[in-house]
Amino acid sequence: MADKTKKPGFFARFAKYFKDAKGEFKKIVWPSKKQVWNNVVVILAMVLVFAILTWGIDYIFAFLRDLLLKQF
Repeated sequence: MADKTKKPGFFARFAKYFKDAKGEFKKIVWPSKKQVWNNVVVILAMVLVFAILTWGIDYIFAFLRDLLLKQF
């Protein structure tokens, strides 16, 4: 049996998609400048901490490698 309800056409669905997207964009709450700068500072601090941590671990392994190689 044929379905009696007709599916909307391509252009109708396309227009509905952009109408819905526009409605969703209106709901976006953008952070303030202060919040953005606070986030930037936190990210830079964490990058610095992990860089120092990675350097420290690398330094320790290089030191241990050199000790090991001097034994042979």
